Amino acid sequence: MKKPYFRSSVDDPPALRCITERVVRFEEVDALAIVWHGRYPSYFEDGRVLLGEQYGLGYMDFYQQGIVAPIKQLHVDYQLPLRFGESFTIEAILHWSDAVRLNHEFILRNAAGEVTTSGYTVQLLLDKQDNVLMVPPPFYEQFRQRWQVGELG
Repeated sequence: MKKPYFRSSVDDPPALRCITERVVRFEEVDALAIVWHGRYPSYFEDGRVLLGEQYGLGYMDFYQQGIVAPIKQLHVDYQLPLRFGESFTIEAILHWSDAVRLNHEFILRNAAGEVTTSGYTVQLLLDKQDNVLMVPPPFYEQFRQRWQVGELG
C-alpha cells in the first residue's frame, strides 16, 4: 500500500468522491501512441471540475463569492501508460482539511481496473485582491459544516 497523499484523523468526515470515464484521444498521445506525461494535469482537471459541480463547489461557485482557488501544488505518480483509444476512469477525491485549502487526490484506472496514474493538487483560497484567506469564507464554511455532519456524499 502506498503512503497516503493527505493525512486524516478519525474525526474527519469521509472524503467526497466522483468518477468519470474518458477515452484517450489522438491529440493526447505522443509518437509512441501513449499519453504524453503533460496531459495528466488536464485529466485531473476533468475530475476536479466534475467533483466541484457534483457538490456545488465548482470554480464559478467560488468566483461568484469573490474567491479564486489557484493550484499551489501538483504531484503526479505514473505507474502504467494509457494508450490511444483506451478507455479509462478518473476518480477525483476531495479530502477534508482544517486549513483553508482544497486537497484533491486523483486515481486513473484503465479498463482492466489497474491504477495507471495517481496524484494530487492543493488549492489555496484567495480573495480578488490575491490575499490568501486564513479563515473560510461564509459559503465555504457552510459547505464544510454540511460535509462534517454527513449531509454530503
